[in-house]
Amino acid sequence: MSDLRIGVLGYGLRGSIARTAHRPGAGSRVTALADPDPAARTEAATAFPDALITADHRTVIDAPDIDAVLVVTPDHTHAELACEALRAGKPVFVEKPLDITVERCDEILRTAYETGTRLYIGHNMRHMPVVRLMRDLIAAGTIGEVKTVWVRHFVGYGGDWYFKDWHAERKHTTGLLLQKAAHDIDVLHWLAGGYARDVQAMGDLMVYGDNPNRRAPGEPKAADWYTKDGHWPPHTQRALNPVIDIEDVSLLNMRLDNGVLASYQQCHFTPDYWRNYTVIGDAGRLENFGDGPGSQVKVWNTRRSLYREDADEIHAVPEAQDEAGHGGADPLLMDEFLRFVREGGRTDTSPVAARMAVAAGVRATDSLRDGGTPRRITPLAPALADYFDRGQQRTG
Repeated sequence: MSDLRIGVLGYGLRGSIARTAHRPGAGSRVTALADPDPAARTEAATAFPDALITADHRTVIDAPDIDAVLVVTPDHTHAELACEALRAGKPVFVEKPLDITVERCDEILRTAYETGTRLYIGHNMRHMPVVRLMRDLIAAGTIGEVKTVWVRHFVGYGGDWYFKDWHAERKHTTGLLLQKAAHDIDVLHWLAGGYARDVQAMGDLMVYGDNPNRRAPGEPKAADWYTKDGHWPPHTQRALNPVIDIEDVSLLNMRLDNGVLASYQQCHFTPDYWRNYTVIGDAGRLENFGDGPGSQVKVWNTRRSLYREDADEIHAVPEAQDEAGHGGADPLLMDEFLRFVREGGRTDTSPVAARMAVAAGVRATDSLRDGGTPRRITPLAPALADYFDRGQQRTG
């Protein structure tokens, strides 16, 4: 089997996706990469010494010997670049989130539908062992029928990751209930078996907005912009983005289209990094304790009682086959994408689900910035939903 020739657009924070796709002799290799940043191109030339490195994305998209394109650029550029590649007939991988508005997401899906070109979305959490284990337990009826899902996300490194570059600006992200939460909203939808229909949210810029230590416009990030043990407490952060107009804490309530009630909370100034899911059915509940090596999913489902730490079932989260990228999820994500490029068919990630996660984040942000007023989510056009639900196959 010859290697698929991969073109990459962008080599910034998610450059790891390109490196994961580079498997010379094992099915795929990066043969062309575009990034407007000279420093990024220099790094890419080291990572992919045999690849064409350019500042012009059209050079990559139009190259006749490119079999598929990875779009791993900043979020607000996804629709423009993905649609160009789709119109050129190149199967496309779009890093999450799909884009930062519902309209742009729908444009991507319509373009894939109209051109018949394969579209894949990089929601890698669907391949995380802890998420797969929770979904398998729910599918097996371990807690009965799901009725409510609660998610708490403590983003201990949020000041480093989201308030020192373009993520901090609404014009690039809409907000972190979209950019950061799209992963968790997608998983919540997957575990609950439905999509958010009504949302209501509250939030604020509580910590980083008052910090005066900002970089000058055009000044690059400091070399120590991220350190594992540094920058604590949050007010000691330095060299923040010149513009910060997104929230650093948010609370979201949802009613899904199947009646499930759900909540999601996100905070970017906690001392620890932790993601916790609690799923409650009509015959029990489950909860994850950690999401990496040594973590567990506990199930309570045999009787009522006070809290019991030992639970009724304790399931060890399987170890990832490859620890690279999100606890081994990124290599599995890329495996699925490459298989999809070669063979087509259904995938565990879903363009429809990606669009619905963005829609929930967008409308929740509208609610948050309008005093917490509820918002209704517009569903995807039925023809598009049907097309992608069939694995991007047309009827007849």
